Amino acid sequence: MQRAGPSSPSCSTSDCFPLRKTAECGSEHSVEPEKHEVRAAGAPTGLSRMWSVVSFYICYLLCLGLSLACVVCVCLWNSQWRGGFAWDGSALQFNWHPVLMVTGLIALYGNGAVLYRVPLTWGQNKLPWKLLHATVMLLALILSIVGLCAVFDFHNAKKISNLYSLHSWIGIAATALFAIQWVVGMAGFLLPCSPMSLRALLKPVHVWMGGSILWLSIAACISGINEKLFFVLPGSANQAYADLPPEAVFANVLGVLIVAFGLVVLKILSNREWQRPESRPEDLAYTPLLQEENE
Repeated sequence: MQRAGPSSPSCSTSDCFPLRKTAECGSEHSVEPEKHEVRAAGAPTGLSRMWSVVSFYICYLLCLGLSLACVVCVCLWNSQWRGGFAWDGSALQFNWHPVLMVTGLIALYGNGAVLYRVPLTWGQNKLPWKLLHATVMLLALILSIVGLCAVFDFHNAKKISNLYSLHSWIGIAATALFAIQWVVGMAGFLLPCSPMSLRALLKPVHVWMGGSILWLSIAACISGINEKLFFVLPGSANQAYADLPPEAVFANVLGVLIVAFGLVVLKILSNREWQRPESRPEDLAYTPLLQEENE
């Protein structure tokens, strides 16, 4: 008489292999594996997550407001006190230099750097935001190059030496590094031929270099404001810089706004809770430019 073997327990989809969907009882082959989002270590949840998003948008609105204030102030300074704008080799052509440098190297550059931190973009395809980031940075680079052309052309027309001050050295260094940063970023993150190893190597360098260029740009702008005030307010009885006439006060306020804007941008970039979360472990893997999936 044979003893009947133990009956195999019945199982349901919810009992067997709870972390995967099975085609049949006891099968280890999943029909459609579930996708699990990979959260960054220490990512906030619940109320802390809500407060993190709210505090981000407060900083982001402050960033937008300060950048707009910087552009408006530099335009008012050169139109109201410096006589306006022209492109004829005169001092009016020089006035384009501070306007274009502040607009490009400060306002557009800073806002372009924080695009990836906006929470509304996290659940969307990353490719359009990569293209927008590259476009904003390219526009900022073009404006800064035109700003350099304005001052070099003015100096050559007036027989003034070029690149003799610390301000000019810092400005040239910032613009040159910016151009290299854009070209390398374009090649490493957008071209279809960029391999995974190159992308993984470039990412931390790209982030560090971006912050360094912003600091160099701020240093160049505030030193340029000070240098310009020394030239136009040399110390006459009614226009001495030391007496802080209205133009000096206005230009100093512009410098403070530029520094404040830079601090807000760096705050946004340095906060780990505001970094775009990785949606899967292979995010650094190569994906062609036109086939990038949601990240």
